[in-house]
Amino acid sequence: MKIVVGSDHGGFAAKEFAKKRLQAAGHEVADFGCHSPEAVDFPDVALLVGEAVASGEFEKGVLLDGFGGAVALAANKVPGVRAVAAYNSVSARFAAAHDNANILCLGGKTHGEAAWDEMLEVFFKTPFEGGRHERRIAKISQIEHKYSPLAADCGCRGGA
Repeated sequence: MKIVVGSDHGGFAAKEFAKKRLQAAGHEVADFGCHSPEAVDFPDVALLVGEAVASGEFEKGVLLDGFGGAVALAANKVPGVRAVAAYNSVSARFAAAHDNANILCLGGKTHGEAAWDEMLEVFFKTPFEGGRHERRIAKISQIEHKYSPLAADCGCRGGA
């Protein structure tokens, strides 16, 4: 799978871990930054990763900041992005299986390597269940189309 990763300074160490873990699992991984623990603005990186996933250039993404929530807020402004902050393997599984999330957001300051490893593994091994969840994902796309003039061209219609 082609995966893009990105972080702010609060998630830098976690991003480096995630990148190595995903590569070891056989994924093709691109790193959109940041590239050091120097302070950066999380919306800049979240935008780059969000656009890359929404365009189809990458199948999925991973964003990391201090707790996973801020990058999710920013990435979800990109039409076609379904970024979910996960805090344990259960939330990572539901994000993939029920929400068809295409970006997993994790906290670099709220968890350690064992938790990151487990959440990454669960998220990337769990397929979207479809079924009743497709209707709900379609409703998310309808909300995007209602409020975003750019959404008409995002390719995110239906349960995609």
